[in-house]
Amino acid sequence: QVQLAESGGGLVQPGGSLRLSCAASGFTFNSAHFSWYRQTPGKEREWVATFTTTGNTAYEDSVKGRFTISRDNAKNTVYLQINSLKTEDTAVYYCKAIVQLTHYWGQGTQVTVSS
Repeated sequence: QVQLAESGGGLVQPGGSLRLSCAASGFTFNSAHFSWYRQTPGKEREWVATFTTTGNTAYEDSVKGRFTISRDNAKNTVYLQINSLKTEDTAVYYCKAIVQLTHYWGQGTQVTVSS
């Protein structure tokens, strides 16, 4: 059974940092592509970053230079380091894994950026 569990969200002031984690289980971790998405009320879920099985990364333009996606194959965990947070980064952040062409989602973790 594939499971993805996000953690690390919270309330942070503008300019602050957070590290989100996505703990994965139920499949061969290093065979999956991982992505982070985010969603705010009333809007569609938007892609933020991807880390492929071959080590390639990609970022949505508005987060380039501030967000870093990484993965630890030994810990079966994917991370999203978020720096220089802005109020517009407030959202629920979701982890997605693509395993043999099937997409799996976690439950999300709330990030709120406010002074």
